[in-house]
Amino acid sequence: MDEFGKQKKGFSLGDTDKERRNNLIIIMLSALLLIVIVVFVFQHNENQKMVAALNTEKASIQAELNTLMTNYDSLHTNNQALQTELDGAQSKVKDLLTEVEQVKKVSYDQIEQYRSQVTTMRNIMKNYIVQIDSLNRRNEMLMAENAQVKENFAQSESKNQQLEKEKEHLQEKIKEAQLLEATELVAVGINARGKDAESARRAEQIKVSFVLSKNVTAPRGNKMIYVRIQKPNQVLLQQSPNDLFQFEDLKIPFSAKREVTYEGNALPVNIFWDNQGQEFLPGEYTVDVFADGNNIGTTKFIMKR
Repeated sequence: MDEFGKQKKGFSLGDTDKERRNNLIIIMLSALLLIVIVVFVFQHNENQKMVAALNTEKASIQAELNTLMTNYDSLHTNNQALQTELDGAQSKVKDLLTEVEQVKKVSYDQIEQYRSQVTTMRNIMKNYIVQIDSLNRRNEMLMAENAQVKENFAQSESKNQQLEKEKEHLQEKIKEAQLLEATELVAVGINARGKDAESARRAEQIKVSFVLSKNVTAPRGNKMIYVRIQKPNQVLLQQSPNDLFQFEDLKIPFSAKREVTYEGNALPVNIFWDNQGQEFLPGEYTVDVFADGNNIGTTKFIMKR
């Protein structure tokens, strides 16, 4: 038993004091190594968790920056100054996103810094959204006002056009009302004694008789009355090729003329054409009377052979 006990005792610590001391040191070093290994494994696991957490935060920041980029892409305004600021702010977001993407190992301090910058950029974007909404509402109000102004202008323009048409119509009516009229218009051939001559051989003159009708609206004063007499062969009776008068946009020849003084009352007028000894052609003659640039009467008559 004593020998067995000695063997057991020697197995655990050693036979001598030196062996026992060395074994004790080994045991202590082994325990310390185990503790170091345990601590290292724990710290390694914690570091892995920390790195994973930091990478998760980094990915979250990248996602937020991408969202900000998308939101900035959707913001547009016609205000040039504000649009320039928007473009500058978006450029800063893009630069920060590029920086975050290029960081391989991110620290807590960097994460906090990035978080702070993202918050600032988000608040800046919210401020721009408020400004753009305000501008858009103002633009909508201005557009509505502009549309109303255009509608009012269109209505006013339409009314003015209507008034202009009514004015033109009234002026036409006034112009028509001012037109003279040759009533009781008669043309006949007459002989040397001033008697009617139906025969072309006996007639020496053509007498055109009419009455300028009463017209209180017509301009008063001296008026030149022109007569055109067309022979049966459609040739105009004319003393000189320079005998012309204004009719509309043209100067046309006349056969005879006479100046009268018109005072708005009915005025009898006689105008004569002298054939200067030439024999008239037999057939139908056409006579037109003009005053104030208007044809005021037309008649026809026949000279027999």
